[in-house]
Amino acid sequence: MSLTAERLDRVSPSQTIAISSKARALKAAGRDIISLSAGEPDFDTPDNVKAAAIKAIQAGDTKYTDVSGTAALRQAVIAKFKRDSNLDYAPNEVMVSTGGKQVIFNAMLATLNAGDEVVIPAPCWVSYPDIVALADGKPVIVPCGQNSGFKLTPADLEAAITPKTKWLILNSPSNPTGAAYSAAELKALSEVLLRHPNVWVMTDDIYEKLVYDDFEFATIAQVEPALKDRTLTMNGCSKAYAMTGWRIGFCGGPATLIKALDKLQSQSTSNTSSISQAAAVEALNGPQDFLKDWVATYKARRDLVVEMLNKAEGIHCLTPEGAFYVFPSIAGCIGKTSRSGAVITDDEAFVTALLDEEGVATVHGTAFMFPGYFRISYATDTESLTKACERIQNFCAGLK
Repeated sequence: MSLTAERLDRVSPSQTIAISSKARALKAAGRDIISLSAGEPDFDTPDNVKAAAIKAIQAGDTKYTDVSGTAALRQAVIAKFKRDSNLDYAPNEVMVSTGGKQVIFNAMLATLNAGDEVVIPAPCWVSYPDIVALADGKPVIVPCGQNSGFKLTPADLEAAITPKTKWLILNSPSNPTGAAYSAAELKALSEVLLRHPNVWVMTDDIYEKLVYDDFEFATIAQVEPALKDRTLTMNGCSKAYAMTGWRIGFCGGPATLIKALDKLQSQSTSNTSSISQAAAVEALNGPQDFLKDWVATYKARRDLVVEMLNKAEGIHCLTPEGAFYVFPSIAGCIGKTSRSGAVITDDEAFVTALLDEEGVATVHGTAFMFPGYFRISYATDTESLTKACERIQNFCAGLK
């Protein structure tokens, strides 16, 4: 009898974490490594947010809270959704989880029966398909290439929906591509969804605040109110407020769905950290002016990386609308051999050789269900980004 459950065989460890771990090991061994693999802001949590956490500790706010979160944080979430997206939720229509990932996990585990299908546009975040598989669902991966800006088209969505489709997962701005859906593009997708009343929508808006070039963020329940009663809108504090380690995700949706998520969470983690919740109240309700400077910094880094990558032989990189990633094609590098003799058979071989020979850690596109590309996170300082891109240019120039 096997110790581990069969369901565990359906998933693999996070490949982004695996690359980051290898990069750390090489760095510990004395190698000069520049890691562009982690999806984590390099900014620090704002001081007012830290102060709110310290105040909560000193006040003794260290006990259990309601599973769905403190009343103060749920009210802050309600105010955030209204302020940013004009979405109205009642207290029993929002909840807080241990990071955005738990929101997604709760939603899939609470709603999927064996064989239910979940439409996932690719490139996609590495965890979506595995979470669906763990919940006995079937990930339906829909490739969305460069020609569509890495975004799902209405025609492709229509073709992917079957009588077994339970959910569509949308991520805008996207990890790994940075692609973001305009209000008009979401409206076109919503017209398809309105023809399929049994399909629910889960929208992952975790990078909402990180958009560039006057792009205006929109979320699908805002664009098409008729979908609100079957949409789970997920967000969190990790990316916008540099609070990845605080583990605060939250969502808004119909009361019946939120009740099911609360029931599941009550038998898993229960509430998330009371101190993190106090910090999140301040993050959502407090000053937001720091974001303007952060976004300007990210944009400058994006422009630098896109320009330098497009000067590398065999690489083509689109300019993304948001997040802090680029997702360049390596079509012109496949089949070549590096200076050290590594044959670039695919994207995994490319990023492995790049790390081994030039000390630059990135993530291969196959991890995001889209081979032939690789992901760079530009959430790091400009000097490191410049050096990394110079090393990538040098690596590509040596491919023969």
